[in-house]
Parts: sequence; structure tokens; C-alpha cells
Amino acid sequence: MKPLIFPVLAAFSLLAAPLQAQQEQPVVVELFTSQGCSSCPDADAMLAELAEREDIIALALHVDYWDYIGWEDPFGDPAHAERQRGYAAVGGRRSVYTPELIVQGQTDIVGAKPMKLMDAVERHAEAAPQVALTVARSGAAVEITADPLAKGVGPMQIHMLRYSPMERTKVTRGENAGHVMEHSNVVQGWQVLADWDGAAPLSLRAEAEGDLPVVVIVQRKEQGGPGAILAAARAK
Repeated sequence: MKPLIFPVLAAFSLLAAPLQAQQEQPVVVELFTSQGCSSCPDADAMLAELAEREDIIALALHVDYWDYIGWEDPFGDPAHAERQRGYAAVGGRRSVYTPELIVQGQTDIVGAKPMKLMDAVERHAEAAPQVALTVARSGAAVEITADPLAKGVGPMQIHMLRYSPMERTKVTRGENAGHVMEHSNVVQGWQVLADWDGAAPLSLRAEAEGDLPVVVIVQRKEQGGPGAILAAARAK
């Protein structure tokens, strides 16, 4: 594995470059990861680079299915694993694994591959927007409005989540024992606010107490799991 380290680190500079496309909304990159996975630290570091960018919403979804091998990930959530299985079902994949990146709900990438990741991000950034989305915080509430920009974009779901910008954990057991692990944009409190058929504009109000950033995602609802992300916005 060591010969792969230097190409990966050298390619990290790609992650800092602004997107060439004139995008109106950020691209969503989801990383399915675990502190019990020895292959995940490179992908975690890659997501940390993406987390600095405003044109990308980078999200770390920690799964729980590696907890049995010796270390229980404190951020692991069975709902994250279920979301990953839904992506696999929609994409025709028979298994789930870590690390896995999902770009804009459509493109899956195994492991820390910056060039492949940024190719996917650029491609999705160039796509014509199908939904106009605005998100604004007012005290402990979030005001959400969405307008369809194309016909036949439904059925969709409106998702809302929070994330912690940085978490550090000293791992004492398992494959990463002895390491202090840092994780950016750790997801928590993922919920589905509403179903939407896109036939008319949508207006929602949701509660979001506390200081953690809020992300709202408009995502196509497919049989078996989540589909393409049509719009996303962040409120800090």
C-alpha cells in the first residue's frame, strides 16, 4: 500500500482548485467512513480538504457495521449504513464498503481517489439546475423554499441534517488503535422533512436549535433508495 501514498498526497492539490463551471448551487459529496476501517484515514483527509470549499458540501457519514471488529465508532449511525445500502440498491451494487464516496447522489467512488473524485464533481457541477433552493436561518428555525426549474423532476424528498465541523478521537482498539483521528463535517440528525412532487413551489419551516451548520438537500426518491441530488444549500 505504501507506493500509493505519495500520488494520493500530491493529488490533494486538485481538491483546492475552484470549479470551472459557473454553478449556482454546491455539489454534495458524501463519504461513508468508519474509525474501525484502516483504509479510511486517507479518504477522511481528502474530505477535510473539500470541507474548506464553499462550492462543495462535504459530508462524513460514519457507519456502524465495522464496530464488531474491535472499536465502536462514536459517530457511527445505523441510519447512515441504511442510506448507503439504499444507494447500492439503486445503483445495482451488491455490497457496501468503506471508504465510499457518493457525488451528487449518483456517482460512487471507492477509496481516496482525488482525480476521479474531482472529475465527478466537475461533471455534476456543469449539469443544468433542476430545482432552485433557498435556505435561511431565523433563530432556531430554518426557512426552506424550493421551485422546480424543469418538468417531471419528482418524486422528491426534502432532507435536513446537521454536521459538526471538526471532531477528534483517540482510538484505543481496532485497526486504527493508537491513532488520534480527525474528522471534518461529521453528520448527525439526518431527517426527511417532506415528500414533494415538484408540481408547485414548496415552502417549509423546520426547527434547528443550536449552532451547528444546517444542510438541506432536495433528492429524487427512487424505488429502493435515494437517487440524484437535485439541489442543496447550507446555512451556518
